[in-house]
Amino acid sequence: INTVNGGTHLTGFRMALTRAINDYGKKIGSFKEEDSITGDDTKEGLTAVVFLKMPQDKIQFEGQTKGKLGNSEIQPIVQTVIKEGLDIYFEENPGEARKILEKVYLAAKARLAAKAAKEAILRKGALEGSTLPGKLADCQEKDPSVSELYIVEGDSAGGSAKQGRDRKFQAILPIGGKILNTERARLDKIIEHEELKNLIIALGMGIGETIKFDKLRYHRIIIMTDADVDGEHIETLILTFFFRHLPDIIKQGFLYIAQPPLYKLQAGKEIRYAYSDDEKNSTLKSLNGQQKRITINIQRYKGLGEMNPEQLWETTMNPVNRILKQVTIEDAEEADATFTMLMGDEVPPRKHFIQSNAKTATLDV
Repeated sequence: INTVNGGTHLTGFRMALTRAINDYGKKIGSFKEEDSITGDDTKEGLTAVVFLKMPQDKIQFEGQTKGKLGNSEIQPIVQTVIKEGLDIYFEENPGEARKILEKVYLAAKARLAAKAAKEAILRKGALEGSTLPGKLADCQEKDPSVSELYIVEGDSAGGSAKQGRDRKFQAILPIGGKILNTERARLDKIIEHEELKNLIIALGMGIGETIKFDKLRYHRIIIMTDADVDGEHIETLILTFFFRHLPDIIKQGFLYIAQPPLYKLQAGKEIRYAYSDDEKNSTLKSLNGQQKRITINIQRYKGLGEMNPEQLWETTMNPVNRILKQVTIEDAEEADATFTMLMGDEVPPRKHFIQSNAKTATLDV
């Protein structure tokens, strides 16, 4: 009978395959006892044909469509034959055996990552509010459409932002240092990372299979980092996280990048802020044109922590005059390739990109 699509014989085949892979993996020391794979891990990409010959009067089918073989005595026979055959094949073809192990282990890692995401119960904790991160200074507003979350680099800037914000609708979450590069991280590792776990809980929509976009607690999420190389690196790591794991936030237009000023120019009691070198130069001309022989003090901000709460509010957080850049995805395929090149494991493409763009790159020195 070679038209049967499932049943006891394929169950026996999967059981034999799982046992053979587990036994071989333990034999060569590629994983520990507790890391054993399951039958589901072997199914991805698997194509198998089991040919059986049985007397017509002995065949038992399951269901009216006769789509599955139901003879219970077939399962142990198939399992024994396949297990013995696979054991011999793995021993004689170690290279192919390792490729099979690698594919199955990858499926097992994905299964464990999904399980970890479900067990985290992140969304539930965030909605209840009892497990919101201790570093999060939440806003009073409960309507997501008017609520903002500032993701701020460092505790120092976070402290200034918490003091200078409008508590009614602005929440502050400090991020300590450079977070995990999520371009090449599994979901379970992301959840274990404290800073990212706090961010996921604060957002309230979950991650992975637990995502419920309608539970997002803020409809304006603003990345606010220092205007230097380290700040840009942290900004890129945060963008990678959103692009790879919470892309709907970008697609819905909810992700922004704050633009803090680069310079503070003070002439007597008059204070102005410049957000670029061109703006600084034009402001200098303007101040010099207003008053002759006046001393103009120029301060270059290297970090948000250099601003007091009033300055941070006035320049970067006040909706009346702040500058925000909205993050969008114009070409998803190109963006995907760029993130893979710049944040992935392959060094040569990244090196080529840097060498090709070195002359036009803007460096903060």
